[in-house]
Amino acid sequence: MRISSVFVSLLALIPHAVLASVLAIDYGADFTKASLMKPGVPFDVLLNKDSKRKIQSSVAWKRGDRLFGQDAAHLATRFPSDTFSHVKYLQAAPSDSEPAVYFTKISQAEITRSDRSTAHVKRSDGTEWSSEELIGMQFGYIKHLAELVANEKVRDVIVTVPAYYTQFERDAVADAVEVSGLRLLALINDGTAVAVNYAMTRAFPTPETHVIYDIGSSGIRATVVNLSTFTDKTGAVGTQLTTLGYGYDRTVGGIELDRRLREILISAFNAKNKGKDVRTDKRGLAKLWKEAQRVKAILSANNEAMSQVESVAWDIDFKTKVSRAQFENACEDLESKFVQPLHDALANAGLGLSDVTSVIMTGGASRTPMIQAAIKQIVPADKISFNVNADESAVLGAALHGAGLSRQFKTKNIQVQDTIAYDVQATYFAAGTTDVSRPRSISSNIFPAGSKVGAKKTMTFKRKDDFTIFFDYKQAPVPGFPTRMIEVHINGVADAILNMTEMGIPDPVIKATVSLSDSGFISVSDAFAYGEIKDESLTGKLKGLFGGSSSTEEETGSAEHVPPRETPGSASSSSSSTSSTAAAEGSAASDDEAEKKEEKKKPKPGPVEIELKINNQWTTVPPMTVKQKKAARESVDAEELAKHRREEARNTFESYLYRLRDLLSDESEEKPFRKCSQPAERAKLTEVLEDSFQWLNDRGDLAETSQLLDKRIALETLEKPIIHRYQEIEAFPQALNNSQMWNWHTRMFLAEARQNLTAEIEKDLPSKWTKDELDGLEKALKDHESWLDEWVEKQKKVKSFEDPVIETTEMKARAKVLEQHLQRLYRRKVPKAPKKKTTTTTTAAAKETDADEEPLVEDEQQVPLGEKKKKGHDEL
Repeated sequence: MRISSVFVSLLALIPHAVLASVLAIDYGADFTKASLMKPGVPFDVLLNKDSKRKIQSSVAWKRGDRLFGQDAAHLATRFPSDTFSHVKYLQAAPSDSEPAVYFTKISQAEITRSDRSTAHVKRSDGTEWSSEELIGMQFGYIKHLAELVANEKVRDVIVTVPAYYTQFERDAVADAVEVSGLRLLALINDGTAVAVNYAMTRAFPTPETHVIYDIGSSGIRATVVNLSTFTDKTGAVGTQLTTLGYGYDRTVGGIELDRRLREILISAFNAKNKGKDVRTDKRGLAKLWKEAQRVKAILSANNEAMSQVESVAWDIDFKTKVSRAQFENACEDLESKFVQPLHDALANAGLGLSDVTSVIMTGGASRTPMIQAAIKQIVPADKISFNVNADESAVLGAALHGAGLSRQFKTKNIQVQDTIAYDVQATYFAAGTTDVSRPRSISSNIFPAGSKVGAKKTMTFKRKDDFTIFFDYKQAPVPGFPTRMIEVHINGVADAILNMTEMGIPDPVIKATVSLSDSGFISVSDAFAYGEIKDESLTGKLKGLFGGSSSTEEETGSAEHVPPRETPGSASSSSSSTSSTAAAEGSAASDDEAEKKEEKKKPKPGPVEIELKINNQWTTVPPMTVKQKKAARESVDAEELAKHRREEARNTFESYLYRLRDLLSDESEEKPFRKCSQPAERAKLTEVLEDSFQWLNDRGDLAETSQLLDKRIALETLEKPIIHRYQEIEAFPQALNNSQMWNWHTRMFLAEARQNLTAEIEKDLPSKWTKDELDGLEKALKDHESWLDEWVEKQKKVKSFEDPVIETTEMKARAKVLEQHLQRLYRRKVPKAPKKKTTTTTTAAAKETDADEEPLVEDEQQVPLGEKKKKGHDEL
């Protein structure tokens, strides 16, 4: 899909200098799509380095070199233990959960249990990686692609997630974003993102209800959305997108179809090769997985497909025919699951198919004939719609939504109102009536399934001591996942209640605000002790008599997008403080003054709030800590830096080889390289150069950075004498000219200085130099001239392909010695003449004589090279 000209014109209204880029990522179990929103850049899907519009969700290592996308996926048949795909299944998954167990059926990676109870994967070298780290690496790769297009740093990102994602999985996505060096703007449900994309170029004068039926790689999601037109406070017309219901199945998707087709190939291979089980060979399984994906694509358009794989395992070639009927029979038990999410979504929304305008098909697996046939059995043909891009609509919709969240883009006004898929309840222990009474737990379904995201609710407690609120899913959202999400400890209650009691506040309570963010995160945003100071005046009593009542639970504004996270500074989100209306302690020098001060400090009637400390604790599947994310980020950065260094070393070495080959192949005698080199040197260079080319072709992909550098140094050592000769020939004229210049300046200085010295001796005036000093300078000059004449003559006899007998560095050093000797004398100040002793009867003539001597001293300061003194050392 291409963005409309209306949207482009809206972007053009905003100055480019104030806009930032927004990256959208639709991370799938099989493929990832990304889109960049930036002024001046066409709004479209990002291309990878191979100009493909979707990137395989894979990361792999090839002898220390980390690869992504298609390059990584291709390594699965060679390095199955170092290639990781379908990592989406492991997001926040406990090692014994159903998603982790299923991952072992479709991947050759070894699973381990982390200290967070989640599943890690292990490389062949023993290195363990979490899903957050692996996905963070892939996000970092996409970030790099986006920055190449944007030509600037990209930081903000919005990521699509399935609506059925739990808080644990959403935390894992947020952690992966931080590991990649990006900043999370928001998470958006993928069905909602498709609906945004659908609504972008359409108007809805009459409300419409659609089902977004997303059949992806890892599951099926049905989202019922209502689209209508609304007018905001400014009078602008926009589109209101409201989610009405969800239905989903985590166990059915394109990957499950691939797995079943691979089982058909496995059975065929084992049947033809009795006594051998290809399941015991990791490379064989990886090859058959790749072949199953290819065959599935063929069967989508044909009734039969020929499967042929060379050397599957044990050097055995494999060939068999697979029919569509055979494939569909293997998936027969899934037929009802293909359509069940649609029924669940409509039931959740309280609607029937007759109330739906259309069922919009999206997701890569929606092209599968058996799935389309199952849908057509229950949905009328005129209501099945394919009017969005099955692969790209989610990421394009997410990008548009992210641009609106950034507040730096002017886009079509689409207000999104999403809901959650699970019941969330808050549990706490009631305060004991006696010291020995057994605590009683109280549970409240604070956010039932279908609650609007972005909402806040206030819970009221009558407490005198610190307590804890437990937030749980009412039922296990995924087999093997815990129900407990987070424990929130409210601290500082006793002190706050004591302060309020001293103020005379009757029956203070504790209020905690629970937020459900737009991204689906549950958190306690603030907690405080609350009470009211009564007005004892007649007006206050009458007001209290006819006043209103208070509510124990209320919904307020919009919550933030980001999840509750651990901060580097502390684990609490707020600190204890008292209201400005609280009474202050005071002291007085006398009883009258004390009474006056107490009267002034008496708190005014009205509400009083004392903020409490909030401490979040994750006891089941905790998100990554700040320390863990920092370590992961450093590890990713270090690996990326090492990769860049190796790539740079290889590219530089390869460029150097081609440059050297061009120099050696040029047989023109007038070329500097030819003139400055000897036949034996060129022959040796040619021999080593050919060996280097051969080595680079054979082992360049596997070579370490140090090996590439060593190979280049070996060639540079042979080339260095030739380069040195040429550089000396080029630098010699300037060095000679510099030496001769200082010889000339020194002779000029000596001639003028000796004249001044003679004049100063005759007038009995102090001099800057002595005769011995000038003689020493003259000797240094003669030595330099003698050395220069001798060796310059020798150098003139040296041929261009021979090493120089005199180095320009030595010439410069000897000239520098003469220069410093000269400058030391030239910069010396004229010593002051000794003052003559005079009496009080000094005559006017004597004063005139002294006055006449003043200019003489000034003239003395201008003698040696006086006409050039203002130009200084640079002129010399």
